Amino acid sequence: MRHGTTSGARQETRVGPEAARRRSFAVISHPDAGKSTLTEALVLHAHAITEAGHINGKSGRRHTVSDWMEMEQARGISITSASLQFSYRDAVINLLDTPGHADFSEDTYRVLSAVDAAVMLIDAAKGLEAQTMKLFAVCKHRGIPLLTVINKWDRPGLDALALMDEITERTGLNPTPLTWPVGVAGDFRGVLDRRTGTYLRFTPSAGGAHVAPEEILDPDAAAAREGAAWTTAVEESELLGASGADHDTDSFLAGISTPVLFASAVRNFGVHALLEVLVDLAPSPGPRTAVDGVPRALDDPFSAFVFKMQAGMDTSHRDRLAFIRVCSGLFERGMVVTSARTGRPFATKYAQQAFGRERTVVDTAYPGDVVGLVNGSDLRVGDTLYLDRAVEYPPLPTFAPEHFAAVRAKDAGRYKQFRRGIAQLEAEGVVQVLRSDLRGDQAPVLAAVGPMQFEVAEHRMATEFTSPVTLERLSYTLALRTTREWVAALDAERGVEVLHRDDGVMLALFPDSWRVTSVRRNHPGAVLEPPVAA
Repeated sequence: MRHGTTSGARQETRVGPEAARRRSFAVISHPDAGKSTLTEALVLHAHAITEAGHINGKSGRRHTVSDWMEMEQARGISITSASLQFSYRDAVINLLDTPGHADFSEDTYRVLSAVDAAVMLIDAAKGLEAQTMKLFAVCKHRGIPLLTVINKWDRPGLDALALMDEITERTGLNPTPLTWPVGVAGDFRGVLDRRTGTYLRFTPSAGGAHVAPEEILDPDAAAAREGAAWTTAVEESELLGASGADHDTDSFLAGISTPVLFASAVRNFGVHALLEVLVDLAPSPGPRTAVDGVPRALDDPFSAFVFKMQAGMDTSHRDRLAFIRVCSGLFERGMVVTSARTGRPFATKYAQQAFGRERTVVDTAYPGDVVGLVNGSDLRVGDTLYLDRAVEYPPLPTFAPEHFAAVRAKDAGRYKQFRRGIAQLEAEGVVQVLRSDLRGDQAPVLAAVGPMQFEVAEHRMATEFTSPVTLERLSYTLALRTTREWVAALDAERGVEVLHRDDGVMLALFPDSWRVTSVRRNHPGAVLEPPVAA
């Protein structure tokens, strides 16, 4: 059932060495911390592009390669996750850019299930913000090692030592700076490399569009050039060393410490050092544990899971990509794999790798890689695919929605397009779609973590599926799981409505927590916990 079995057998002996070359990571941050700009700068320093998309000044404004959606470019924010693969030194880097806005947390959480490390990006002027802390908690729960980058050091900001204290107090991690800034925030001259004692001096590039020149100076030359700023950096570095803030690989991989670097992504300062650290310190893929608690070895037969569905990437073809993270074995385009959820075969004839919006055919992939399977209409987010020996990986998280809106087609004559579009948005996880016999398929309820998800759904229904819609916001704020036996009793309660998701989960919607308390008193056992998977 697999094309090229002989060549495949030979290539499977390379799985271990090829997996060891992979570095798969995501960047997490609060909105406006510079995440997409850092993503672009990393790709620029790896020479995968020749010019960064962000150029200062409105007249020269470009768009980052990872923000390809029309709404992303119009608003200057990341709305959907993006996959970028490029090489640096001998490593193959899979960089997953994530939405920064809190309304798209669910997409970010799914991406975090597909990486082996994360870069926590902190705005030097704002420190650790709310969304960063939420995503940090997910990384900690999943055991994902964290590298920390203090960004925007070229602008006025907080004291460097105070930022280290904040990281310790709020995350419990021990920050172990690898570089230390020469010059206070707003006067970024370069960094002291704490591992070598040398000075890495930065020179701005025109508008930050190209790799910034770097010059390495020995301590004596650095002192002669920078004077008091160098002396202060050395003294603070020695203070860090005396307090136990030196890097230790074991504690980093164990989630006890976080290496720290200082940078200005928009000026391309400190980005090259981050690339080097990612290759040297970030973990390569390891065995992934299945639902039965047994880890699947890297050299076991092919397996992967779907962590994202995305349509609308190619305006000339109305296809959609199922993004899979390869967990074990060798992926070969054309192989026929099995879906653990349905037991049905799936042919991988059309397999691609994405670089932002651009796509190229991929013939082989290894653990840690991300592959896009075209037109996987039978696939869903969270599905496991495998070859030969069956395996199933744990489901991906589904969040408790807090915003609800009934959706209807503006033009009844375009009902076919309306149904197709709603089904597509549901399959991608753009919004949750809730239905009931009372509302019918013509007016399902969209459920979202944040209201901006409704804007994305409304925009895509009009532009991609040519079926403009109207949204009627509902007064519900809470969704709790229930079971079919309680539907009639809960529907009879004032202000309560029960609907179901496509996966069979029944959700009781409430206007507020007071109503939940009242219903629980009237019907003990009727309402269960929020519909969230760990």
